[in-house]
Amino acid sequence: MPCAISVFGAGSWGTALSVSLSSGGHAVTLWARRQDLANAIQHEGRNPEYLPDVSIPASVAVTADLPLAAQQASCWVIATPSHTVRKIATDLLDFCDQETTVISVAKGIETETGLTTTAVLANVVSPPIPRGNLVVLYGPSHAEEVGTRKPTTLVAASTNMRQAEAVQEIFMTDRLRIYVNSDVKGVEIGGSVKNIMAIASGISDGVGYGDNARAALITRGIAEIQRLGSALGADPRTFTGLTGLGDLVVTCTSRHSRNRHLGEAIGRGATLGEITKSMNMVAEGVRTTKAVYNMAQRLGIEMPITEAVYGILFEGKQPHDVVQELMTRSAKQEEWLQVQER
Repeated sequence: MPCAISVFGAGSWGTALSVSLSSGGHAVTLWARRQDLANAIQHEGRNPEYLPDVSIPASVAVTADLPLAAQQASCWVIATPSHTVRKIATDLLDFCDQETTVISVAKGIETETGLTTTAVLANVVSPPIPRGNLVVLYGPSHAEEVGTRKPTTLVAASTNMRQAEAVQEIFMTDRLRIYVNSDVKGVEIGGSVKNIMAIASGISDGVGYGDNARAALITRGIAEIQRLGSALGADPRTFTGLTGLGDLVVTCTSRHSRNRHLGEAIGRGATLGEITKSMNMVAEGVRTTKAVYNMAQRLGIEMPITEAVYGILFEGKQPHDVVQELMTRSAKQEEWLQVQER
């Protein structure tokens, strides 16, 4: 059944989802933080800064007026960068009530607290919004492909399965397929930590290590993600699904991946500062690396790839030296998690 939806965040992902939701017959309002960007989208019928090759139908209302967007719908999609989720939730607090459904599509972990985005939202808006009205929608999905109607699959997860199923129904189209899951923590950990592994994959490609190294990073990356997720109470099986293995593969290999692009530039000799200045979109993996590194240290969890990326990004280590450290670690059994649990 068509409904009114407000999407907060006019970056590439918020724009693509607005286009997809509109194709499903929903009344969509897209909120942009900047008035000049809202004006440009309205004038050009596309997002010239973040998704220039995708046409935005006139049925998508575009505004920079936050109260207006909030009051237009009781279903909100939070598509801002993850480090701004707390700010946007705080700004929306006056418009929340128990009928509001909030869907987070922002992938990342808050650096200061180690909270996932739905946990940040709950921290700010629950109450008045019931915790069960918070849903996360993650999966292997680049905005460039969703915006041009290429087949894509996502996972809607909530502690309230009826809410997850409602979001499933809202977002499903003939080109966007939605599954449901009750493991919110697992979905969010998998969809966020994979960005660290994408940076590692990009660094490896930039240095020129080849396909064998990329395959190893993807496979051992899943082991690290599963290790962290299990320690935090997630279901290990979640990480073999769309928001674990699926999201990891697409982010580590796609030309659309900002995190992989950032890593590749570092592997070729650029500095983090140089790369971030040249990018007009956020590579979520940089902040997530710091958050997850600190979390792993605090919990005593072994995450060597994360530690390696942290060393390169924040401690000035060189990729070749870090690879030498990884390759000469003490010998291990592959079934690390299972052996540890016996």
